[in-house]
Amino acid sequence: MAGYRKLGRTSSQRKAMLRSLATNLLYYGKIKTTVTRAKEVRRLAEGLITVAKKEMNNYDEVTVTAKVPRKTADGKRVKEKVNGKTVTVFDNVEKKIQKDRPSRLNARRKILSVLYPVTEAPMSGRKHMRRDFHVVDMARKMFEDIAPRYADRNGGYTRIVRIGARKGDAAEIAVIELV
Repeated sequence: MAGYRKLGRTSSQRKAMLRSLATNLLYYGKIKTTVTRAKEVRRLAEGLITVAKKEMNNYDEVTVTAKVPRKTADGKRVKEKVNGKTVTVFDNVEKKIQKDRPSRLNARRKILSVLYPVTEAPMSGRKHMRRDFHVVDMARKMFEDIAPRYADRNGGYTRIVRIGARKGDAAEIAVIELV
């Protein structure tokens, strides 16, 4: 007997589908799919949440100096002439960053090996420009948003609610959500 459901797909298709479902579940918090897919996604998502929960606070605060371009009030870079060339003026700024310890870095890489990158579009009604889109760091979302919610919980991070049969093929549909 296999340790997992094959879902009528080849291994690469199944892996891609489960990665996509897990990414959407963790990003949106709730998805609608078939019961068998939901049961498989539950295994994957709960494992990722457990990894994130274990390494949630495993980092060091480090102060670094960064060169940041000086900007005017309207957001444009300040330029000045040096030896006949126009160059941007930079300021040195002290920043505090979180530096992952090795085990947290490994957990981050495990999470990113499963989850797909998520690109967010702006919510405004105007025409979208390419620069308006930004990629969500799903590992950071796992460590900072999702893992703290389940810090005092030992497993059981998801709930599967059956909602009936699908109209086209009568497959049983369920909603899987983060508790």
